This record gives sequence, structure tokens and C-alpha cells, in this order.
Amino acid sequence: MKGSMKYILNLSCLANVGFGYWYYNTYLEQKQQCNREKDDNKTSIFRDRNIRNMPGLPLFGTVSAATAFVPAETETDMGSKLSTTRVSEIMKYGFPGLDNVRSFDDFVLSYDRRNRVAHWVFEHLTKDRLKHNSEISRSKCEFKPDPSIHPYFRAENSDYKRSGYDRGHLAAAGNHKVEQRHIEQTFFLSNMAPQVGVGFNRDSWNSLEKYIRNLTNVHKNVYVCTGPLYLPKREADGKKYVRYEVIGANHVAVPTHFYKIVVVETHDSTLEMEAFVMPNTPIADNTPLTNFQVPPESVERAAGLLFFDKISRDKLIKINGKKIC
Repeated sequence: MKGSMKYILNLSCLANVGFGYWYYNTYLEQKQQCNREKDDNKTSIFRDRNIRNMPGLPLFGTVSAATAFVPAETETDMGSKLSTTRVSEIMKYGFPGLDNVRSFDDFVLSYDRRNRVAHWVFEHLTKDRLKHNSEISRSKCEFKPDPSIHPYFRAENSDYKRSGYDRGHLAAAGNHKVEQRHIEQTFFLSNMAPQVGVGFNRDSWNSLEKYIRNLTNVHKNVYVCTGPLYLPKREADGKKYVRYEVIGANHVAVPTHFYKIVVVETHDSTLEMEAFVMPNTPIADNTPLTNFQVPPESVERAAGLLFFDKISRDKLIKINGKKIC
């Protein structure tokens, strides 16, 4: 009798374990099915919507990939009030790349988290947008870290301190005078790169910035892309090396050269392009800017980027001031 009872209890226990196992698997399958249905619903939300195709914008015609994230506790919520129309104006002729893109109110940049310097910065200039505005003051601006960049990859003011380099603007402060907020955003360190001061940032580079601003007196629209280069140099052993200094605790890279690629749209809607590369070193004051003009494709190869890729080169009337045959 005792043996029979023991057998029945063991059988009951096994049955309960089996039932529990079956019930648990059934629950998991139902939960997974529910999750799949939710995922399907998420991925299908664009199927029944008419998404407008905006020129020069990333996938789905939004600026989500190009909008800076700024913590709520900061005052510079550059992403929340960003105009999609303004971004499409700036990037009318295409993005050189979509790596860590940040859109500010009046310029767009792609940030290189490894080197703590932008890959490129894009601006759109017109004569009206460059008019003198007595309410805009550069003296109110302060250099500051970009809160939209993760602290691991962010440049700090301390990196530049006693480095011997200027915090050189890529999007020039003088190009953004419509609102005080615009010029202040050019002082984020994500828009800076270590530049030699005397003879370069304060002189030759400044002259190039002024030259580009003056193009708006002649042409309807001026589009300019600016960025750093890290170019190889042949050394004593006959081999070529890419060598560049890094500064500060965050190892901010010091570019060997800088480029500017400019496209102007004339009043009769023709297009012209100019390309400049300057070494990050003191340059004699009497050196003409034409000495730094280079074929645009040479900059593209060196930077690993395609500039103004929405413009077919055979649509350009001039490159570096020379008519295209």
C-alpha cells in the first residue's frame, strides 16, 4: 500500500512539472508573438503616410539624424527649435557624410568623435544674412564644450589652455549675424579646431573667410564647406607618414591642413566652385589666396568625402575661376 501511494505521488509530481513546463513555454510564445506584432506595427507606421521628400535631408525627410541632442537642464536647446527649412537650405546640394551630424540654427556639422574635431561644417551665406546688426556682439560669446557630444568624445577649454594653439572657428563667427543665438553657437568647441594663431588663424585664414563673405556681394547664394585634413609627409627614410599632434587630456587632434570648398550660385542661376587647402602653419601676409587653390577632387580624396554630390561637375561653369570647357 505504501509503495502504491509513493508511486502515485511521484507520478503526480511529474505531471505537475510537465504541466508547469508546458504552461511556461506557452506564455513565452504568446509574449514573443505580442512583441513581434508591436514591432510590426512600429515598422509599418510609415506605410500609410505620405512623407514629403525634403531636399538634402536624411531618410524620411526629417532632421532627426541631424539634430543635436542637448540635455534639458541646459539653456541651449538648439535641436528643439531647429527649422527644417533652414537645414534644407544649407544642405541643398547634399551631405558629404552622415557621421555624427549636428544641426545648429544656422550651420550643420559632422563631428569626429575620435579626433574631437569636426569632419566638416556646412554654411549657407547671402548678402542679407550678413548685414551689419548692431544687436549682435561677439564680445558676449564664450567658448564652451558642446553639451550634445558625449563627455568621452568632447573637447574642453582646458585642452587648449597653454597648448600654443587658437580655438579656430570652422563655421566663422562673422558669417552668423542674424541672431545673437546664431553667433553664440559658433563658439561651441565642436565647431573649433586647434589652429596656429599668428600667421594663420588671425591672418591668412581670416583673409580667406573675408574673401568668401565678399562673394555674397556678387552672387545670390554662397555655400561653403570647411574642415580639417591630416595629410602625409615624406620623411628622412623616404617613406610617407601621417603625423599630427594631439593636445590636452582629451587628445584633441591638431590638423596638418584645413580646406574650404565653395559653391556660388550666380544671379542667372549658374554654379561655380572654388577649393582651397591651407597648411596649419604661419603664412606670409603677401601670399595670394590663389596659391592655395587646388582641384576639388584632391580634397575629396584626402578627406574621404564627396562634396556637393548633388551637383554634376559638368553643370559647373567655372572651377577655381577657370571656365569649364
